[in-house]
Amino acid sequence: MFDLLITGGTVVMPSEAAAVDIGVQDGRIVAIGAPGTLIDEAVQTVDATGRIVTPGGIEPHIHAAANVQPGVHQQVAGVPNAGPLEHSLGAIWGGTTTVVDFAPAPNDGELVGGILDFLKVWEGNTYADYSAHVIYRSSNTADSIARVSELINNDFPSVKIFTTNIRPPADPPLSLTPVGRIDNGRLADLTAQLARHDGVLAVHAEDDEIVMYNYLVAQQRGMWDWWNANLIHSKEVEDIAFRDVIRIAEQTGAGMYFVHVTGADGVNAVAAARSRGQAVYGEVLTLALSFNSWQYREPDGMKYHTYPSLKYPEDGTELWSGLLGNDLTFTATDSSFTTYIDKTAGLNVQDMRGGNIGIEIRMGVNYSEAVVRRGMSLTQFANITSTNAARLLGMYPQKGVIAPGSDADLAIIDPTIHKRLTMDDLHLRDYSPWEGWEIFGWPTTVILRGKVMVDNGQLLGDPSDGQRVRRRIDPAVLQRPAF
Repeated sequence: MFDLLITGGTVVMPSEAAAVDIGVQDGRIVAIGAPGTLIDEAVQTVDATGRIVTPGGIEPHIHAAANVQPGVHQQVAGVPNAGPLEHSLGAIWGGTTTVVDFAPAPNDGELVGGILDFLKVWEGNTYADYSAHVIYRSSNTADSIARVSELINNDFPSVKIFTTNIRPPADPPLSLTPVGRIDNGRLADLTAQLARHDGVLAVHAEDDEIVMYNYLVAQQRGMWDWWNANLIHSKEVEDIAFRDVIRIAEQTGAGMYFVHVTGADGVNAVAAARSRGQAVYGEVLTLALSFNSWQYREPDGMKYHTYPSLKYPEDGTELWSGLLGNDLTFTATDSSFTTYIDKTAGLNVQDMRGGNIGIEIRMGVNYSEAVVRRGMSLTQFANITSTNAARLLGMYPQKGVIAPGSDADLAIIDPTIHKRLTMDDLHLRDYSPWEGWEIFGWPTTVILRGKVMVDNGQLLGDPSDGQRVRRRIDPAVLQRPAF
């Protein structure tokens, strides 16, 4: 007897999308068969007729645990940041079943233990499964870098670095969050360790010296208003930093990917490295696929912002070309959000808040824009929203694929839904940059490890349902572009 049987849907599998039924037992997919051939009785049946069954989304880039640490900066006093509960709630409503947070690498004590302590806020407090990248900075010691293998061997095989401090040196939040740049000496050592032990490097890449000079010039020339963010976090700073990090990774043999590629220059740098056979991948935010820097000029245009910054309309075109042409690997959100009043309180380039509230809309908007508007195949849609992240981050084939033996993490999309999004459709806070966005299809049933979490407008899951994911990366994806 199956615990759960999904029937009647078009199921998106690695090689094709086909009409098949799915049998689930003990949280895993145990059978896939032609319609009507899985004749075992089931405790529960989901009729997916007319709908599309995809792997549950994997969101590889959120900031949740740091948001609830003591002393974290807020623009408006008393306005709470979103933590694991809110992020996972948005994820599960939107068809995303696994999320990846961030935690800073400690210098003292147990390395893995320090990461687990930082992530304790997730325990019993998440609707989605979760893991975390580990952040290394210039404040980390050579000893902590030499111990990276401990992380890799204990389910944390991905390391995040920043090549810039993002904001000017006097900005208080830098001392209160895990953000902070890494110098090239530590970066070279870190990438060598990752190459040796099969870890992957995730990179926020902007040239720090040019970013800081751009802040100086903007202040001197009266360009301090928030809508000038793209002149500071410019195309130039992305281009230079991408090529520098690619060269270091080439020297050490490390596999890597760039988080939130924002412009044509970044896409070109990734594509060039991949054409040489280097294991370089690219992430793109749904935010950057949807909006551009001209929208900063709106009266509340800071609601569109996250770092680095949005670029120009032609850069958005190149981001879509990169995603459709496989030079970019998967979509993400850089989710870190609060309320509208806090998000729009920063009126200059130093105070404007990063992060965005896109975690709930990622799957639905990606389906509408990629599949319906641009003709992306359903298998590629599954790749950019789930499978590729699972493979690069070491969750595959437990996650990211509909196949026997895999976790029964599923997002069932109704392609007949055609409407403009309103806040009544969403479940997080009091604003969304995508309010009024025209959608063609939306997740209506979401399943996590065989449990129906959301079904037809009802939340059926519990905050205790999410679990931490064990991860180990296949070395093949770190040696050459594997997808």
